[in-house]
Amino acid sequence: MSPIYGYARVSSIDQDLSLQRAALKAAGATIIRAEKVSGASRKGRSELETLLEFLRPGDTLVVTRIDRLARSLRDLQNIVHELRERGVHLKATEQPVDTSTAAGKAFLSMLGVFAEFENNLRRERQMEGINAAKARGVYKGRTPSIKADEVRRLRKEGLGATAIAKKLGVGRASVYRVLTR
Repeated sequence: MSPIYGYARVSSIDQDLSLQRAALKAAGATIIRAEKVSGASRKGRSELETLLEFLRPGDTLVVTRIDRLARSLRDLQNIVHELRERGVHLKATEQPVDTSTAAGKAFLSMLGVFAEFENNLRRERQMEGINAAKARGVYKGRTPSIKADEVRRLRKEGLGATAIAKKLGVGRASVYRVLTR
């Protein structure tokens, strides 16, 4: 019997992975990779990348729900395509997804569309809230990650943008934005 690998993900540090881990173990996963990172894109999801590199033909990747794997239809399609190319099956414990069957493949496609739809709705609600807060004059945006006065002081001391960025632990583009205001 081919190995079963599990992947668990939550979006924020204060969320718990234990329920997903338990469900994946119950589904027969012998190795479980887990991370606390947004699923909006694959960027920064090192555990998922490690797992995708490790999977071999005949292996099965199990997740609790498809939205743990990807939030956008494009990412989901890319991941499923990679798995298919490598001969790896995908299953979900809480949804009737099993890419080794025609019905499972069809259901996976439908779930991907709905996951992206849900993500877009959430983004729209967030923007509505931000716009309403701006209209009331209470939205200030995110606090700046860079102190403009510190950038200017270091510049007067003769430091270049790269040196300032390194010293403050910020990106060079942020330094340039401050200097060109």
